[in-house]
Amino acid sequence: MFQIIHNTVTRFLTQATVANVLFLIARVLIAYIFVMAGVNKLGVGYEGTAQYMASMGVSSFLLPLTIALEVGGGVALILGWQTRAIALLLAGFTVVAGIIFHGGSADQIQQIMLMKNISMAGGLLVLALTGAGRLSLDRKLYGDGV
Repeated sequence: MFQIIHNTVTRFLTQATVANVLFLIARVLIAYIFVMAGVNKLGVGYEGTAQYMASMGVSSFLLPLTIALEVGGGVALILGWQTRAIALLLAGFTVVAGIIFHGGSADQIQQIMLMKNISMAGGLLVLALTGAGRLSLDRKLYGDGV
């Protein structure tokens, strides 16, 4: 067991340059909001979210899919698995959700939320272009990354 841990740590430190670690941190920071949003919808927030979606003209049938995308996509980004595809999917989701739930309002908070979504989509598009980086499953499994 000790040898496995030693080999894993040694491999990580060999690959861990500043840029590689920053790629990992960036993925975690981008993914965090999706994972937390999805997890929050699973518990107490499920019914309230379903009602809010319905009030905005969106079928609550989409809520389980939304949760799966947020949690699953967020975890995939953290792990660096299928990063390019997941990042594109989350970028599209983020822009569409921003327009539906925050667009068209004169309320300053809603406008800021829309800008937040658009900014997040920009970061996700960068990941879609660059890949996950060296410290990722994509790199290990497919040789994809920076």
